[in-house]
Amino acid sequence: MVLSVSGVLLLGIITFILFRKDGLKVSHMIVCMLFGFYLASTSLAGSIKNSADSVAGFISGLHF
Repeated sequence: MVLSVSGVLLLGIITFILFRKDGLKVSHMIVCMLFGFYLASTSLAGSIKNSADSVAGFISGLHF
């Protein structure tokens, strides 16, 4: 649950930055959000979550 909240927060911040700095229009932002909601209800949602968990595990395992 922590990962999904962190991921949502990170993607929200990125979307806000793109909206403010790179000229992302409100209509594009709404389409992206709707696409995310519809994608979450498809059969691909499990694969996407597993991939995101794998990437997060890889990143957390990096030591500098």
